[in-house]
Amino acid sequence: MKAVQYREIGAAPEVVTLPDPEPGPGQVLLKVAAAGVCHSDIAVMSWPAEGFPYRLPLTLGHEGAGTVAAIGSGVTGLAEGDLVAVYGPQGCGRCAKCAQGKENYCLRAAELGIFPPGLGAPGSMAEYQLISDARFLVPLDGLDPVTSVPLTDAGLTPYHAIKRSLPKLVPGSTAVVIGAGGLGHVAIQLLRALTPSRVIALDVADEKLALARTVGAHETVLSDDRAADRVRELTGGLGAEAVFDFVGAQPTVTIAGALAAVEADVSIVGIGGGALPVGINTTAFDVAVAAPYWGSRGELGEVLALARGGAVEVHVETFGIDEAPLAYERLHAGKISGRAVVLPGG
Repeated sequence: MKAVQYREIGAAPEVVTLPDPEPGPGQVLLKVAAAGVCHSDIAVMSWPAEGFPYRLPLTLGHEGAGTVAAIGSGVTGLAEGDLVAVYGPQGCGRCAKCAQGKENYCLRAAELGIFPPGLGAPGSMAEYQLISDARFLVPLDGLDPVTSVPLTDAGLTPYHAIKRSLPKLVPGSTAVVIGAGGLGHVAIQLLRALTPSRVIALDVADEKLALARTVGAHETVLSDDRAADRVRELTGGLGAEAVFDFVGAQPTVTIAGALAAVEADVSIVGIGGGALPVGINTTAFDVAVAAPYWGSRGELGEVLALARGGAVEVHVETFGIDEAPLAYERLHAGKISGRAVVLPGG
């Protein structure tokens, strides 16, 4: 089979040929229809050799969807031909968090050497993917795998972040989305579907601000050193009750803190390395800052249900598997509108 791998520190990803995997007891073989391309992959491929956490070569792709091709002994609840999405943040299945379906917060994953597909374990950017347990597969139930595969991260991650802030997003409130790219343009749709809040989107690129308006942002603001002041002007000086930063770099995190209202939530979702100090005279009073990660298995089902109802739609650009290195180049250059998706089957 063909697969897209990161094979050497500092090198570009490569398309290689590997043996077709076969499922063992309890495992499921997935024929991959679509795999998402993410900035997290670029972050992995940017880490230096010192402290690099994964074994190479690594098959990329932590967003996957496709058809069940074969089932190992002992697997129940699935049949060959089922169309499914892959739940990425896989845990031990036994700790207190996993028992709640929150495998994204597994308490033993590091200890046991459990990694998500594409982020340590072999990922979805291949013609076939071996799934270790059937619980990591969620039925698509009529959704197109190509347009829905980004929902496994680009949908689930903002949904998880937004869900915790829903009590603050009441009529008359304001929600700010920083970064209107792959995750941000989905977050805008989720906020419009789930809340009555006014949604303001920030970005540095005019085309991303245009996308934000297309998917439902009430206002768009250029993300520069005057952004926080403009948001406060738009909110009568109050600021936003919830801020979702999908960039996470220090400049955007600083903006997030500056425009947060009294008792606001600030969610730093992006992995840009920024941090927001919390304390008297550093933010407005009683601002809560969180760094949420991915989402639970139950929440993935909820996101897919929203997509079936037409509440959220991912804007995708598709690439063949041989074009996957180009997809990463375009993503790194900021030239992808929405989410890039690789089609291993052509």
